[in-house]
Amino acid sequence: MSYIVRFFTWWNRATLSTGLWTMLYGERVGEDEFGNVYYRRRGGKIDSALGFERRWVIYNGYCEGSATPPGWYGWLHHTVDTPPTDETYRPRGWELPHQANLTGTPQAYRPPGSQLALGERPPAGGDYAPWRPEG
Repeated sequence: MSYIVRFFTWWNRATLSTGLWTMLYGERVGEDEFGNVYYRRRGGKIDSALGFERRWVIYNGYCEGSATPPGWYGWLHHTVDTPPTDETYRPRGWELPHQANLTGTPQAYRPPGSQLALGERPPAGGDYAPWRPEG
């Protein structure tokens, strides 16, 4: 990717400054099934301004927070201390596979009755009486 594009865009992978920070101070922790790469401060050093170690992700493509799987989300937000690569986690039968946020896309959920849903709106159920002005 062109360095000029990486300098001015933050929504597509990492900017030059984030890449430089990662190269100088980052320690690669792991990668998820989507190709996102997770980092922490080299050696787990505690950031004096934050009071805990700094953790970050460089997304594979468009930067979208909903593209972070649950295990990595917990690690990034310090809910758990062990990254998914260091544990033997198996999803339970009732857990659904991760799905990105589809809001604003043609695949977004549109409930029945929505103006954007295909088809005709179902009639109101009888519990609704429209207001009519007296007069």
